[in-house]
Amino acid sequence: MCTVTFLPLKNNGFILTSNRDETPLRATFPPKKYQEDGVKLVFPKDKLAGGTWIGTSSNNRLVCVLNGAFKKHNRKESYKKSRGIIAKDILKASNCNAYIKNLDLDGIEPFTMVIVDWNNNNLNLLELVWDENTKHFNSLKNEPKIWSSATLYSETSKETRQHWFKTWVSENNFTTSTILNFHHSEIGDKEQSILMKRPKVETVSITSIKKEDQKIEMLYKDIIRNLIHKTSI
Repeated sequence: MCTVTFLPLKNNGFILTSNRDETPLRATFPPKKYQEDGVKLVFPKDKLAGGTWIGTSSNNRLVCVLNGAFKKHNRKESYKKSRGIIAKDILKASNCNAYIKNLDLDGIEPFTMVIVDWNNNNLNLLELVWDENTKHFNSLKNEPKIWSSATLYSETSKETRQHWFKTWVSENNFTTSTILNFHHSEIGDKEQSILMKRPKVETVSITSIKKEDQKIEMLYKDIIRNLIHKTSI
Protein backbone atom coordinates (compact mmCIF):
# COMPACT_ATOMS: atom_id res chain seq x y z
CA MET A 1 0.00 0.00 0.00
CA CYS A 2 2.84 2.32 0.74
CA THR A 3 5.92 0.99 -1.08
CA VAL A 4 5.43 -0.53 -4.52
CA THR A 5 7.90 -1.78 -7.12
CA PHE A 6 7.40 -2.86 -10.73
CA LEU A 7 9.82 -5.08 -12.64
CA PRO A 8 9.32 -5.93 -16.34
CA LEU A 9 10.02 -9.47 -17.51
CA LYS A 10 10.37 -10.88 -21.03
CA ASN A 11 7.30 -11.69 -23.15
CA ASN A 12 5.10 -9.04 -21.46
CA GLY A 13 5.65 -10.48 -18.01
CA PHE A 14 6.19 -8.55 -14.81
CA ILE A 15 6.57 -8.69 -11.03
CA LEU A 16 4.72 -6.11 -8.95
CA THR A 17 5.36 -6.08 -5.19
CA SER A 18 3.66 -4.01 -2.49
CA ASN A 19 4.49 -3.38 1.16
CA ARG A 20 1.43 -2.43 3.16
CA ASP A 21 2.37 0.09 5.86
CA GLU A 22 -0.53 0.27 8.27
CA THR A 23 -1.44 0.01 11.94
CA PRO A 24 -1.01 -3.65 12.98
CA LEU A 25 -4.39 -3.35 14.72
CA ARG A 26 -6.26 -3.11 11.39
CA ALA A 27 -7.67 -6.53 10.53
CA THR A 28 -7.04 -8.05 7.11
CA PHE A 29 -8.14 -11.26 5.40
CA PRO A 30 -5.47 -13.05 3.31
CA PRO A 31 -5.90 -13.36 -0.48
CA LYS A 32 -8.92 -15.28 -1.67
CA LYS A 33 -10.74 -15.87 -4.95
CA TYR A 34 -14.02 -13.97 -5.36
CA GLN A 35 -16.58 -13.49 -8.11
CA GLU A 36 -18.32 -10.12 -8.36
CA ASP A 37 -20.49 -8.84 -11.22
CA GLY A 38 -19.38 -11.79 -13.35
CA VAL A 39 -15.67 -11.03 -12.91
CA LYS A 40 -13.22 -13.31 -11.11
CA LEU A 41 -11.06 -11.46 -8.58
CA VAL A 42 -8.18 -12.39 -6.29
CA PHE A 43 -7.18 -10.02 -3.50
CA PRO A 44 -6.44 -9.66 0.21
CA LYS A 45 -9.39 -7.90 1.85
CA ASP A 46 -9.42 -5.02 4.31
CA LYS A 47 -11.93 -6.07 6.96
CA LEU A 48 -12.91 -2.50 7.90
CA ALA A 49 -13.86 -1.18 4.45
CA GLY A 50 -14.23 -4.41 2.46
CA GLY A 51 -11.92 -3.21 -0.29
CA THR A 52 -8.34 -4.02 -1.19
CA TRP A 53 -5.00 -2.33 -1.81
CA ILE A 54 -3.85 -4.91 -4.38
CA GLY A 55 -5.62 -7.45 -6.57
CA THR A 56 -6.01 -9.03 -9.98
CA SER A 57 -9.03 -9.86 -12.12
CA SER A 58 -10.08 -12.08 -15.01
CA ASN A 59 -10.13 -8.86 -17.06
CA ASN A 60 -6.33 -9.29 -17.35
CA ARG A 61 -5.67 -6.49 -14.91
CA LEU A 62 -3.87 -5.68 -11.68
CA VAL A 63 -4.57 -2.68 -9.47
CA CYS A 64 -2.41 -1.55 -6.55
CA VAL A 65 -3.20 1.41 -4.27
CA LEU A 66 -0.95 3.83 -2.40
CA ASN A 67 -2.29 6.42 0.02
CA GLY A 68 -1.89 10.03 -1.07
CA ALA A 69 -1.07 11.80 -4.32
CA PHE A 70 2.01 13.98 -4.85
CA LYS A 71 2.30 15.39 -1.35
CA LYS A 72 0.90 14.77 2.11
CA HIS A 73 -2.67 16.01 2.49
CA ASN A 74 -4.82 17.03 5.44
CA ARG A 75 -7.20 14.17 6.10
CA LYS A 76 -10.94 14.92 6.39
CA GLU A 77 -13.22 13.26 8.91
CA SER A 78 -15.06 11.27 6.25
CA TYR A 79 -15.04 10.50 2.54
CA LYS A 80 -17.67 9.34 0.08
CA LYS A 81 -16.11 6.00 -0.76
CA SER A 82 -13.13 3.85 0.19
CA ARG A 83 -10.18 3.88 -2.20
CA GLY A 84 -10.04 0.10 -1.82
CA ILE A 85 -13.56 -0.19 -3.22
CA ILE A 86 -12.58 1.99 -6.18
CA ALA A 87 -9.65 -0.39 -6.80
CA LYS A 88 -12.13 -3.27 -7.05
CA ASP A 89 -14.36 -1.25 -9.39
CA ILE A 90 -11.41 -0.69 -11.74
CA LEU A 91 -10.55 -4.38 -11.63
CA LYS A 92 -14.11 -5.20 -12.68
CA ALA A 93 -14.38 -2.61 -15.47
CA SER A 94 -14.52 -4.10 -18.97
CA ASN A 95 -12.59 -1.14 -20.45
CA CYS A 96 -10.03 0.28 -18.05
CA ASN A 97 -9.26 3.55 -19.85
CA ALA A 98 -12.88 4.43 -20.57
CA TYR A 99 -13.93 3.64 -17.01
CA ILE A 100 -11.23 5.85 -15.49
CA LYS A 101 -11.97 8.67 -17.93
CA ASN A 102 -15.58 8.78 -16.67
CA LEU A 103 -14.77 8.05 -13.02
CA ASP A 104 -16.12 10.67 -10.60
CA LEU A 105 -13.67 11.06 -7.72
CA ASP A 106 -15.20 14.06 -5.96
CA GLY A 107 -15.29 13.37 -2.24
CA ILE A 108 -12.59 10.68 -2.46
CA GLU A 109 -9.38 10.84 -0.43
CA PRO A 110 -6.20 11.42 -2.51
CA PHE A 111 -4.51 8.28 -3.81
CA THR A 112 -2.09 6.83 -6.32
CA MET A 113 -3.04 3.69 -8.23
CA VAL A 114 -0.61 1.58 -10.20
CA ILE A 115 -2.48 -0.38 -12.86
CA VAL A 116 -1.12 -3.14 -15.09
CA ASP A 117 -3.34 -4.20 -17.98
CA TRP A 118 -2.36 -7.03 -20.34
CA ASN A 119 -5.10 -7.22 -22.94
CA ASN A 120 -4.59 -7.68 -26.71
CA ASN A 121 -1.11 -9.17 -26.22
CA ASN A 122 0.15 -5.85 -24.86
CA LEU A 123 1.39 -4.97 -21.38
CA ASN A 124 0.34 -1.49 -20.30
CA LEU A 125 1.70 0.08 -17.11
CA LEU A 126 -0.62 2.90 -16.03
CA GLU A 127 -0.69 5.38 -13.16
CA LEU A 128 -3.78 7.13 -11.82
CA VAL A 129 -3.21 9.91 -9.29
CA TRP A 130 -6.09 11.77 -7.65
CA ASP A 131 -4.97 14.90 -5.79
CA GLU A 132 -8.50 15.85 -4.62
CA ASN A 133 -8.88 18.29 -7.52
CA THR A 134 -7.59 16.63 -10.69
CA LYS A 135 -7.25 13.13 -12.12
CA HIS A 136 -3.75 12.51 -13.48
CA PHE A 137 -3.90 9.38 -15.67
CA ASN A 138 -0.76 8.43 -17.56
CA SER A 139 0.81 5.55 -19.42
CA LEU A 140 4.31 4.69 -18.15
CA LYS A 141 7.27 2.97 -19.74
CA ASN A 142 7.62 -0.72 -18.95
CA GLU A 143 10.78 -0.25 -16.93
CA PRO A 144 11.76 -0.77 -13.27
CA LYS A 145 9.99 1.70 -11.01
CA ILE A 146 9.38 2.35 -7.30
CA TRP A 147 6.59 4.31 -5.64
CA SER A 148 6.52 5.51 -2.01
CA SER A 149 3.37 6.84 -0.35
CA ALA A 150 3.24 10.63 -0.02
CA THR A 151 1.44 10.32 3.30
CA LEU A 152 4.39 8.57 4.95
CA TYR A 153 7.52 9.57 3.06
CA SER A 154 8.96 13.04 2.42
CA GLU A 155 10.51 14.03 -0.90
CA THR A 156 13.95 13.44 0.63
CA SER A 157 12.94 9.96 1.76
CA LYS A 158 11.48 9.20 -1.68
CA GLU A 159 14.74 10.22 -3.36
CA THR A 160 16.76 8.05 -0.97
CA ARG A 161 14.52 5.08 -1.68
CA GLN A 162 14.81 5.71 -5.44
CA HIS A 163 18.58 5.49 -5.01
CA TRP A 164 18.31 2.22 -3.05
CA PHE A 165 16.08 0.75 -5.75
CA LYS A 166 18.29 1.92 -8.61
CA THR A 167 21.28 0.26 -6.92
CA TRP A 168 19.27 -2.93 -6.39
CA VAL A 169 18.20 -3.00 -10.06
CA SER A 170 21.82 -2.70 -11.20
CA GLU A 171 22.96 -5.60 -9.01
CA ASN A 172 20.14 -8.19 -9.20
CA ASN A 173 18.26 -10.49 -11.54
CA PHE A 174 14.51 -9.89 -11.63
CA THR A 175 12.93 -12.76 -9.69
CA THR A 176 10.30 -12.97 -6.98
CA SER A 177 12.84 -14.04 -4.36
CA THR A 178 15.28 -11.22 -5.12
CA ILE A 179 12.66 -8.46 -5.10
CA LEU A 180 11.19 -9.88 -1.90
CA ASN A 181 14.64 -9.51 -0.35
CA PHE A 182 14.54 -5.84 -1.31
CA HIS A 183 11.07 -5.40 0.19
CA HIS A 184 12.29 -7.03 3.41
CA SER A 185 15.36 -4.78 3.59
CA GLU A 186 15.97 -2.54 6.59
CA ILE A 187 18.35 -0.05 5.04
CA GLY A 188 19.15 3.14 6.93
CA ASP A 189 16.67 4.63 9.39
CA LYS A 190 14.09 2.04 10.45
CA GLU A 191 11.29 4.63 10.06
CA GLN A 192 12.25 5.22 6.42
CA SER A 193 13.48 1.77 5.39
CA ILE A 194 11.64 -0.43 2.91
CA LEU A 195 10.52 -2.77 5.71
CA MET A 196 9.34 0.12 7.84
CA LYS A 197 8.50 0.30 11.54
CA ARG A 198 7.24 3.34 13.46
CA PRO A 199 5.43 3.62 16.81
CA LYS A 200 1.92 3.30 15.32
CA VAL A 201 2.56 2.24 11.71
CA GLU A 202 4.68 -0.53 10.26
CA THR A 203 4.93 -2.88 7.31
CA VAL A 204 2.23 -5.42 8.13
CA SER A 205 2.30 -7.45 4.91
CA ILE A 206 4.08 -7.88 1.58
CA THR A 207 2.25 -8.98 -1.57
CA SER A 208 4.07 -9.94 -4.75
CA ILE A 209 2.31 -10.77 -8.03
CA LYS A 210 4.21 -12.34 -10.91
CA LYS A 211 2.94 -12.79 -14.45
CA GLU A 212 5.02 -15.06 -16.66
CA ASP A 213 3.50 -16.10 -19.99
CA GLN A 214 -0.08 -17.12 -19.07
CA LYS A 215 0.75 -18.02 -15.48
CA ILE A 216 0.01 -15.60 -12.65
CA GLU A 217 1.03 -16.18 -9.04
CA MET A 218 0.32 -14.15 -5.92
CA LEU A 219 2.50 -14.49 -2.83
CA TYR A 220 1.24 -12.83 0.35
CA LYS A 221 3.27 -12.64 3.54
CA ASP A 222 1.65 -11.57 6.80
CA ILE A 223 4.62 -9.95 8.55
CA ILE A 224 2.89 -9.66 11.93
CA ARG A 225 1.97 -13.36 12.14
CA ASN A 226 4.80 -14.64 9.93
CA LEU A 227 2.38 -16.51 7.66
CA ILE A 228 2.70 -17.01 3.88
CA HIS A 229 -0.17 -17.57 1.44
CA LYS A 230 0.45 -18.58 -2.20
CA THR A 231 -2.29 -18.41 -4.81
CA SER A 232 -2.16 -19.42 -8.47
CA ILE A 233 -4.49 -17.35 -10.61
